[in-house]
Amino acid sequence: MSTFGEYFRVTTYGESHCRSVGCIVDGVPPGMELTEDDIQPQMTRRRPGQSALTTPRNEMDLVEIQSGTEFGVTLGTPIAMIVRNKDQRPHDYGNSTMDLYPRPSHADWTYLEKYGVKASSGGGRSSARETIGRVAASTIAEKYLKLAHGIEIVAFVSSVGGLHMFPPSATHPTPSTNPAFLSLIETVTREKVDAFVPVRCPDAAASAKMAELIAEFRDRHDSIGGTVTCVIRNVPSGLGEPCFDKMEAMLAHAMLSIPASKGFEVGSGFGGCEVPGSIHNDAFILAPEIPPLETGASKNGHPRPKLTTKTNNSGGIQGGITNGAPIYFRVAFKPPATIGLAQQTATYDGDSDGVLEAKGRHDPCVVPRAVPIVEAMAALVVIDALMAQQARQISRSLLPPLKQTIPARRTTVGGEDAIKKQHINDHGVNGLKKE
Repeated sequence: MSTFGEYFRVTTYGESHCRSVGCIVDGVPPGMELTEDDIQPQMTRRRPGQSALTTPRNEMDLVEIQSGTEFGVTLGTPIAMIVRNKDQRPHDYGNSTMDLYPRPSHADWTYLEKYGVKASSGGGRSSARETIGRVAASTIAEKYLKLAHGIEIVAFVSSVGGLHMFPPSATHPTPSTNPAFLSLIETVTREKVDAFVPVRCPDAAASAKMAELIAEFRDRHDSIGGTVTCVIRNVPSGLGEPCFDKMEAMLAHAMLSIPASKGFEVGSGFGGCEVPGSIHNDAFILAPEIPPLETGASKNGHPRPKLTTKTNNSGGIQGGITNGAPIYFRVAFKPPATIGLAQQTATYDGDSDGVLEAKGRHDPCVVPRAVPIVEAMAALVVIDALMAQQARQISRSLLPPLKQTIPARRTTVGGEDAIKKQHINDHGVNGLKKE
């Protein structure tokens, strides 16, 4: 389907070479300042033609808000946004070979099998051009998350081919045990990531090697894959809807809906399987006192948790519910399927084999431009989970306080036995009372 989210709902439209692409966003809180200037920066980070290591298709991807705001303020009604395609070339796909053969590992064949018809140019809805609507919608979500909760979302390229920013080792089979990685996710910013364009790997040596590798595959008319790591900071505890809409499940759903994605891991991920439980377990400790955020976060019903964890192999999620620690995860992207190198394939009707040398303008590696798309889908997941939890908390707050008590253990106070009971009110367990 083309709609994502339950409370903050995003519907995208458009194909790679049609007149425009865009989205409709429903569930936007009213009363928030919003103009195209809030949206355009992420669109520019995603756009094609931004370096010699990306597709040469040159689109400015200028966004236009069509509805849902007045005088630069959200009305709470659906917001429609449009981006007009300027540099589409459907004729690149209208030659004897591209019409005759499905591209190996592309969605040409499966879309035809599903719908009985397919877009003849650029892959239609399977093209990464579709993600424009996601990124546009996410900027609205991100602005609300930042203003109301101080939430920050930053993604970066962590590997290209066999080159890793944090290579797995016997000491650190997963980055979650690597102090350098943990320090990075606490401090990395989008500005720092973009200082390493065109690759967006925030390490000078690794970035240079990755750029050389991508250029090598580009010059061979081939492609290469990679991974994108994302961190979400200042997320309130308690988000996520067990059992089937756990936070990591929704993040995986969102990330694996991105074109060319092939894998997802959260926290210690697959490398965590090599770490003993005695090391992998995240011990709880008292959370340090942190001043309230300058935004509305101190009075929005999501106070900072009393406990945190000494380590964060869980990646900020336990039991499918956020625990207040930074959420971090990694997404794997395959090599782009459309390459200029000659490939053996078969005709659509299966009558004969042939050789396809694909035409068109395509990325030799998608991960540098996937960075803002990963951030976008993370924002859409978090705001939807946040709104679900806010609805639950507001509904509960309207009920009269509970008078129920929970018997607790017998203890000794001043040499005398005493029984303590936990008293519950509308704010939950609020302490122990001696009888």
